[in-house]
Amino acid sequence: MKVLMVFDQTQAGLGGKESPDLAMGGKPMAIGSCHMFEKTLTDMGGSICATLYCGDGTFAQDPDTNGKRFAAMSKKLNPDVVICGPCFNYGNYGKMAAKTAQTINELTDIPAFAIMSEECGTAIDEFKNHVTILKMPKKGGTGLPQSLAMMCEFALKLAKKEDVSDMIKEYAYH
Repeated sequence: MKVLMVFDQTQAGLGGKESPDLAMGGKPMAIGSCHMFEKTLTDMGGSICATLYCGDGTFAQDPDTNGKRFAAMSKKLNPDVVICGPCFNYGNYGKMAAKTAQTINELTDIPAFAIMSEECGTAIDEFKNHVTILKMPKKGGTGLPQSLAMMCEFALKLAKKEDVSDMIKEYAYH
């Protein structure tokens, strides 16, 4: 299973709140916060084929166009699944992740989803009826290893085109 990650500047390890204007880009490898779940993903038979990133401020300037750019890059890289997140409690990243996952699902045959904490309420409320958004704890919250393992399992099931309805009922926002 080839997994494509979509990160903001913080999760990519390319800056923090002070770098919202980071240009869109990518690397053909796991970068940034991938280290938190890459072993779990590998143990399940997956690998990260690339990491795309964009500053959340850059993305917010034109979400429709930037979502389409991410979808086009995804199509070119041809992963089995796209994970937009983990967003933790970064609200602007939550909006970027949900919009990107929705756009990839609309414009490609590649399944995509987002994962974020309830503190990203604005993004959850806006997108939960349009794209799967899995639950996770906020940064520093308890249950992070379990939620990242669940994220990897969900990605694997999507990639294998297995039924994920039970996982959505249990782990996604409604």
